[in-house]
Amino acid sequence: MLGNFSYMNATKLYFGEDSLSFLNEELPKYGSNVQLIYGGGSVKRNGIYDAVVEILKANGKTIIEDGGVMPNPTVEKLREGVKIAREKHVDLMLAAG
Repeated sequence: MLGNFSYMNATKLYFGEDSLSFLNEELPKYGSNVQLIYGGGSVKRNGIYDAVVEILKANGKTIIEDGGVMPNPTVEKLREGVKIAREKHVDLMLAAG
């Protein structure tokens, strides 16, 4: 063991057709910079991307795009996302797909 420590993994996941309705109650809990993480074209084809962007804008959030994230992303892609988050002072990472 590495000594005494505390670990918390505060991740909240919403699934289902009404998932987007919860964004309006979650977004006020965070600062203004949101890193929107998504994959390829399906999120844009099925309308989820536009719906999420609309909700983020309505809540006064600044959107930092992080597209092209593949399922089971590589370490390099993960590090790229972390770099974006640090440079842009991201308050919330929001994955949509």
